[in-house]
Amino acid sequence: MDSYGTLRKFPRALLGNSLAIATIAAALFLIPATTVPAFAADEAPPAADQQCLGCHGSAGMEKKLGDGTSLQLHVQADLFAKSVHRANGCQSCHSDIDLTAHPPSKKDIKSARSYSVAATEVCKGCHTDKFEQWDSSIHAALVRSGNPAAPICTDCHNPHAVIKDAATKLDQVPCQNCHKEIFTAYLGSMHANARRNSAESYAPICSGCHSAHDVKPTSLGEGPKAACVGCHAGVLEAHQKWLPNAALHFEVVSCPVCHAPGAQRKVDLMLIDSKAKPRGTEQIGVPLFEASANSDSKGIDAQTLWNLMQTLNSGGVAANKTVVRGRLTVRTGPQAHQLTDKSKALSDCRTCHREGSEAFQSVTISLVGPDGRRVGYGANADVLNSVISLDSVSGFYAIGGTRIKLLDILLILAILGGVGIAVGHVTLGWLFRRYGLFQPNNGGHGNPPAGGDSPKAE
Repeated sequence: MDSYGTLRKFPRALLGNSLAIATIAAALFLIPATTVPAFAADEAPPAADQQCLGCHGSAGMEKKLGDGTSLQLHVQADLFAKSVHRANGCQSCHSDIDLTAHPPSKKDIKSARSYSVAATEVCKGCHTDKFEQWDSSIHAALVRSGNPAAPICTDCHNPHAVIKDAATKLDQVPCQNCHKEIFTAYLGSMHANARRNSAESYAPICSGCHSAHDVKPTSLGEGPKAACVGCHAGVLEAHQKWLPNAALHFEVVSCPVCHAPGAQRKVDLMLIDSKAKPRGTEQIGVPLFEASANSDSKGIDAQTLWNLMQTLNSGGVAANKTVVRGRLTVRTGPQAHQLTDKSKALSDCRTCHREGSEAFQSVTISLVGPDGRRVGYGANADVLNSVISLDSVSGFYAIGGTRIKLLDILLILAILGGVGIAVGHVTLGWLFRRYGLFQPNNGGHGNPPAGGDSPKAE
């Protein structure tokens, strides 16, 4: 007799007895449960997904690979039920799996990394626009260069637990997985505090300034500056009320220089072409830089920089001339994210505009590496003050900060010359009048008319 028939023969009194009810409940509890975590009635996965989760819902499930690593195969069913991919189902992404012959899988997987990189093609199938943005980013460039730590889709997005807007929460921002030191610095900034103190805050997280997928190196374009101005509308006009030459400051001084008052500052001299595009190491090579940086602890000197500039511009093609673009910035990435409230920002001009200013004691000369990131070489601080640097750093001369003595002398001579001419002119005029060396004729300067004596009054 089956179990259902047996239950039908239980006396009704027994069913009403509390001890019997407890006994039956205990028996039901001992029945082995399925490995698929329970779903709400309206979240029950399709039968095909339940079949997958029957195995992959087991914690610790993994596949040993040939390189000695393991590919994690566990899928948390409760998170998958909340994921935006739940409606797609397992088969939409894992179309290469034949459920009638699975398991075991005969797929030869060399490493977990190679499997994840190949899986980006699956993401591309639905998210073409996001993939194209990522493909032009610094992250994709690092992947192509063979960097094993460069992030791909699954490093930032757990494909089985993609929850809408989860990445906007401070504790779930994926960037912190690779940029821990920078993210820690950001957590102490005014932006993080604003977001932490109000759920309605629009203060930026990482993607607000660097974008989520089209992440570009800070050495290219006006990325960080544009991000600041994009949110802080009218900031230039506000600075013009108290800051002389505000537009010029915006061009050659990065925002964190003043708005991260605890940071250390430096002058970065980047080599750019006539179209303001950074010069790359693959364009001009780096032996001269490396030799100079390694030969002297003080770094590249003015003579070395001058020699390099002459070599780069020896062709005489003005359209492709290499020049130096100087910019005052902070020394490290974490320092650039330690932004404070504007009431604490530096506003004392003497911080930079005085001889011996700390901001001008650290100098780097930069190129752009093959992956798009800035490659900086240490330079002697005197590169900003040498006569030899007149042509090299002519576009970056901060009064009081960089003091090329020849320019000071020429300026003094120009002032003295201008004053001397004016004083001399006045002095000579007085001497001519005082000693009769100057005699007016007909109310003006000059000799008497030709042809005889001057006309006499009648």
